[in-house]
Amino acid sequence: MTKRGIDISVSLIWLILLSLPFVFIALAIKLESRGPIFFRQRRAGMNGEVFVIWKFRTMVDGAVHKGLGNTVTKDDARITRTGKLLRALSLDELPQIMNILTGDMSLIGPRPTLVHQVEAYNDHQRRRLEVRPGITSWASVNGRNRLSWEDRIEMDIWYVDNLSLWLDIKILFRTLWVAFVTRDGVYAEDGANDDFGATPAAVSSNAPKTGTEVNR
Repeated sequence: MTKRGIDISVSLIWLILLSLPFVFIALAIKLESRGPIFFRQRRAGMNGEVFVIWKFRTMVDGAVHKGLGNTVTKDDARITRTGKLLRALSLDELPQIMNILTGDMSLIGPRPTLVHQVEAYNDHQRRRLEVRPGITSWASVNGRNRLSWEDRIEMDIWYVDNLSLWLDIKILFRTLWVAFVTRDGVYAEDGANDDFGATPAAVSSNAPKTGTEVNR
Protein backbone atom coordinates (compact mmCIF):
# COMPACT_ATOMS: atom_id res chain seq x y z
CA MET A 1 0.00 0.00 0.00
CA THR A 2 2.89 2.36 0.74
CA LYS A 3 4.49 1.64 -2.63
CA ARG A 4 1.21 2.25 -4.48
CA GLY A 5 0.62 5.47 -2.57
CA ILE A 6 4.08 6.75 -3.49
CA ASP A 7 3.51 5.74 -7.13
CA ILE A 8 0.33 7.80 -7.35
CA SER A 9 1.70 10.83 -5.47
CA VAL A 10 4.96 11.06 -7.41
CA SER A 11 3.25 10.44 -10.75
CA LEU A 12 0.76 13.26 -10.18
CA ILE A 13 3.57 15.63 -9.26
CA TRP A 14 5.57 14.60 -12.34
CA LEU A 15 2.52 15.01 -14.56
CA ILE A 16 2.09 18.60 -13.37
CA LEU A 17 5.78 19.53 -13.56
CA LEU A 18 6.31 17.90 -16.94
CA SER A 19 3.18 19.17 -18.66
CA LEU A 20 5.04 21.93 -20.54
CA PRO A 21 7.99 19.69 -21.60
CA PHE A 22 5.39 17.16 -22.80
CA VAL A 23 3.96 19.81 -25.13
CA PHE A 24 7.39 20.63 -26.59
CA ILE A 25 8.23 16.96 -27.07
CA ALA A 26 4.88 16.36 -28.75
CA LEU A 27 5.43 19.27 -31.14
CA ALA A 28 8.95 18.09 -32.01
CA ILE A 29 7.71 14.58 -32.81
CA LYS A 30 4.81 15.83 -34.90
CA LEU A 31 6.83 18.41 -36.84
CA GLU A 32 9.60 15.98 -37.78
CA SER A 33 7.67 12.98 -39.07
CA ARG A 34 4.21 11.78 -39.98
CA GLY A 35 2.38 9.58 -37.51
CA PRO A 36 1.02 9.70 -33.96
CA ILE A 37 2.76 11.46 -31.08
CA PHE A 38 2.37 8.44 -28.84
CA PHE A 39 2.48 4.76 -29.64
CA ARG A 40 0.78 2.02 -27.73
CA GLN A 41 2.03 -1.51 -27.38
CA ARG A 42 0.77 -4.65 -25.67
CA ARG A 43 3.01 -5.70 -22.78
CA ALA A 44 2.84 -8.36 -20.08
CA GLY A 45 2.39 -6.92 -16.61
CA MET A 46 2.06 -8.38 -13.12
CA ASN A 47 1.09 -12.06 -13.20
CA GLY A 48 1.37 -11.93 -16.98
CA GLU A 49 -1.75 -9.80 -17.43
CA VAL A 50 -1.61 -7.91 -20.71
CA PHE A 51 -1.94 -4.12 -20.74
CA VAL A 52 -1.22 -1.33 -23.21
CA ILE A 53 1.93 0.67 -22.56
CA TRP A 54 2.38 4.30 -23.65
CA LYS A 55 5.55 5.90 -24.99
CA PHE A 56 6.56 8.88 -27.08
CA ARG A 57 7.09 7.70 -30.65
CA THR A 58 10.82 7.70 -31.50
CA MET A 59 10.74 5.90 -34.85
CA VAL A 60 9.06 6.45 -38.20
CA ASP A 61 5.44 5.37 -38.34
CA GLY A 62 5.08 1.65 -39.10
CA ALA A 63 8.74 0.94 -38.34
CA VAL A 64 8.02 -2.57 -37.05
CA HIS A 65 7.19 -3.57 -40.62
CA LYS A 66 10.50 -2.21 -41.90
CA GLY A 67 14.16 -3.04 -41.29
CA LEU A 68 14.80 -5.44 -38.41
CA GLY A 69 11.28 -5.46 -36.97
CA ASN A 70 11.45 -5.63 -33.15
CA THR A 71 15.25 -5.50 -33.11
CA VAL A 72 16.62 -1.95 -32.84
CA THR A 73 20.20 -0.88 -33.55
CA LYS A 74 22.10 2.20 -32.40
CA ASP A 75 22.29 3.64 -35.92
CA ASP A 76 18.85 2.40 -36.96
CA ALA A 77 17.63 4.54 -39.86
CA ARG A 78 14.06 4.20 -38.58
CA ILE A 79 14.83 6.32 -35.49
CA THR A 80 14.05 10.00 -35.99
CA ARG A 81 16.37 12.79 -34.87
CA THR A 82 13.98 13.70 -32.08
CA GLY A 83 13.71 10.01 -31.24
CA LYS A 84 17.48 9.69 -30.82
CA LEU A 85 17.48 12.42 -28.18
CA LEU A 86 14.44 10.99 -26.40
CA ARG A 87 16.01 7.54 -26.32
CA ALA A 88 19.38 8.83 -25.12
CA LEU A 89 17.73 10.53 -22.13
CA SER A 90 15.00 7.89 -21.70
CA LEU A 91 12.40 10.63 -22.09
CA ASP A 92 10.34 8.44 -24.40
CA GLU A 93 9.31 6.44 -21.32
CA LEU A 94 7.66 9.40 -19.54
CA PRO A 95 4.10 8.81 -20.85
CA GLN A 96 4.13 5.63 -18.77
CA ILE A 97 3.14 7.92 -15.91
CA MET A 98 -0.37 7.27 -17.23
CA ASN A 99 0.22 3.53 -16.86
CA ILE A 100 1.24 4.10 -13.24
CA LEU A 101 -1.90 6.09 -12.47
CA THR A 102 -4.10 3.34 -13.95
CA GLY A 103 -2.35 0.73 -11.79
CA ASP A 104 -0.72 -1.25 -14.60
CA MET A 105 2.79 -0.13 -13.67
CA SER A 106 4.89 1.18 -10.80
CA LEU A 107 7.72 3.70 -10.68
CA ILE A 108 10.15 0.89 -9.89
CA GLY A 109 9.88 -2.70 -11.05
CA PRO A 110 11.01 -5.07 -13.82
CA ARG A 111 10.59 -3.50 -17.24
CA PRO A 112 7.42 -4.85 -18.93
CA THR A 113 8.31 -7.11 -21.84
CA LEU A 114 6.47 -8.01 -25.02
CA VAL A 115 3.85 -10.73 -24.79
CA HIS A 116 5.70 -13.21 -27.00
CA GLN A 117 8.84 -12.73 -24.90
CA VAL A 118 6.99 -13.75 -21.73
CA GLU A 119 5.67 -16.83 -23.52
CA ALA A 120 9.30 -17.95 -23.89
CA TYR A 121 10.06 -17.68 -20.13
CA ASN A 122 10.71 -20.79 -18.08
CA ASP A 123 9.07 -21.17 -14.66
CA HIS A 124 11.96 -19.50 -12.87
CA GLN A 125 12.00 -16.50 -15.22
CA ARG A 126 8.27 -16.00 -14.77
CA ARG A 127 8.98 -14.97 -11.17
CA ARG A 128 9.81 -11.50 -12.48
CA LEU A 129 6.06 -11.13 -13.09
CA GLU A 130 5.23 -11.32 -9.37
CA VAL A 131 5.31 -7.52 -9.00
CA ARG A 132 4.07 -4.59 -11.07
CA PRO A 133 6.47 -3.65 -13.90
CA GLY A 134 8.20 -0.28 -13.61
CA ILE A 135 9.45 2.68 -15.61
CA THR A 136 12.89 1.85 -14.28
CA SER A 137 14.37 -1.24 -12.65
CA TRP A 138 17.36 -2.74 -10.85
CA ALA A 139 18.52 -4.12 -14.20
CA SER A 140 18.07 -0.69 -15.83
CA VAL A 141 20.61 0.91 -13.49
CA ASN A 142 23.05 -2.00 -13.66
CA GLY A 143 23.74 -2.27 -17.36
CA ARG A 144 20.33 -2.29 -19.02
CA ASN A 145 20.65 -3.40 -22.66
CA ARG A 146 24.38 -3.96 -22.17
CA LEU A 147 23.40 -7.07 -20.19
CA SER A 148 22.15 -10.29 -21.71
CA TRP A 149 18.43 -10.94 -21.41
CA GLU A 150 19.16 -13.79 -18.99
CA ASP A 151 21.18 -11.51 -16.71
CA ARG A 152 18.51 -8.82 -16.78
CA ILE A 153 15.84 -11.31 -15.81
CA GLU A 154 17.99 -12.63 -12.94
CA MET A 155 18.38 -9.07 -11.66
CA ASP A 156 14.63 -8.60 -11.86
CA ILE A 157 14.07 -11.75 -9.81
CA TRP A 158 16.63 -10.51 -7.26
CA TYR A 159 14.60 -7.30 -7.01
CA VAL A 160 11.41 -9.29 -6.39
CA ASP A 161 13.14 -11.19 -3.57
CA ASN A 162 14.62 -8.04 -2.00
CA LEU A 163 11.80 -5.56 -2.53
CA SER A 164 11.91 -2.62 -0.12
CA LEU A 165 11.20 1.10 -0.03
CA TRP A 166 14.89 1.90 0.42
CA LEU A 167 15.84 -0.21 -2.59
CA ASP A 168 13.27 1.67 -4.68
CA ILE A 169 14.72 5.01 -3.54
CA LYS A 170 18.22 3.82 -4.42
CA ILE A 171 17.10 2.74 -7.88
CA LEU A 172 15.28 6.03 -8.48
CA PHE A 173 18.36 8.14 -7.74
CA ARG A 174 20.63 5.86 -9.75
CA THR A 175 18.18 6.13 -12.64
CA LEU A 176 18.65 9.91 -12.74
CA TRP A 177 22.42 9.43 -12.81
CA VAL A 178 22.29 6.83 -15.59
CA ALA A 179 19.71 8.69 -17.69
CA PHE A 180 21.28 12.14 -17.59
CA VAL A 181 24.99 11.54 -16.88
CA THR A 182 26.39 8.17 -17.94
CA ARG A 183 23.59 7.13 -20.36
CA ASP A 184 24.85 3.59 -19.89
CA GLY A 185 23.08 0.72 -21.58
CA VAL A 186 20.79 2.54 -24.01
CA TYR A 187 22.07 0.03 -26.56
CA ALA A 188 23.84 -3.31 -26.29
CA GLU A 189 27.63 -3.62 -26.62
CA ASP A 190 27.32 -4.53 -30.31
CA GLY A 191 24.86 -1.68 -30.88
CA ALA A 192 21.80 -3.91 -31.36
CA ASN A 193 18.97 -4.42 -28.88
CA ASP A 194 17.78 -7.91 -29.74
CA ASP A 195 14.43 -9.60 -29.20
CA PHE A 196 14.19 -12.27 -26.48
CA GLY A 197 12.85 -15.73 -27.20
CA ALA A 198 11.10 -15.03 -30.48
CA THR A 199 11.34 -16.70 -33.84
CA PRO A 200 10.78 -14.50 -36.91
CA ALA A 201 7.31 -16.00 -37.25
CA ALA A 202 6.49 -15.13 -33.65
CA VAL A 203 7.70 -11.58 -34.09
CA SER A 204 5.55 -11.19 -37.18
CA SER A 205 2.41 -12.63 -35.63
CA ASN A 206 2.78 -10.55 -32.46
CA ALA A 207 3.91 -7.35 -34.16
CA PRO A 208 2.24 -4.39 -32.43
CA LYS A 209 -0.20 -2.44 -34.57
CA THR A 210 0.67 0.98 -33.18
CA GLY A 211 4.01 0.32 -31.48
CA THR A 212 7.35 -0.06 -33.16
CA GLU A 213 10.08 -0.62 -30.61
CA VAL A 214 11.64 -3.59 -28.92
CA ASN A 215 11.46 -3.63 -25.14
CA ARG A 216 13.91 -1.27 -23.45
